[in-house]
Amino acid sequence: MDLLGTMRKRRSVRTYTSEMVSEENMTKILEAGLLAASGKAIRPWEMIVVRDKDMLRKMADSRDKGAKMLESADAAVVVLADETKTDVWTEDCSVAMANMHLMADSLGVGSCWVQGRLRVAVDGSSTEEYLRKLLGFPENCRLEAILSLGMPEGSLEPREVTEELWAKVHKETY
Repeated sequence: MDLLGTMRKRRSVRTYTSEMVSEENMTKILEAGLLAASGKAIRPWEMIVVRDKDMLRKMADSRDKGAKMLESADAAVVVLADETKTDVWTEDCSVAMANMHLMADSLGVGSCWVQGRLRVAVDGSSTEEYLRKLLGFPENCRLEAILSLGMPEGSLEPREVTEELWAKVHKETY
């Protein structure tokens, strides 16, 4: 399948089977993130891979809503950045997240982007502070997002670019 085909069929997956994501596929997903483009090739990201089931259950409370899929995920990749390295760390981390999202789908692995930056945990703290306490990352590292990973329980229909979407493309001027 070509890249555009992968993009059409990539969907956020929130329901997983108990099957494990292979180490080979985890390595490929991480490599896709590490190879992401970044401003001035600074690559400010740091990634924490979590496979411990107890930790994944705790991480499900890192958001007041929208992170419960972590309870049944096989793994999660927490994407952080050293904010002292660049002022475009959020953009750089977003590219790394998108690369991993697409790679996961191309390998038949389900994934879901769990936004972390500017979000609130179940206990009322920021998602970043909640995860910092759990995972021990330093103060200069800022949270972008979590990528949940697992083998998908079902499949969803591919997306197509509709006329409504094409209407968002403006040529020469708005």
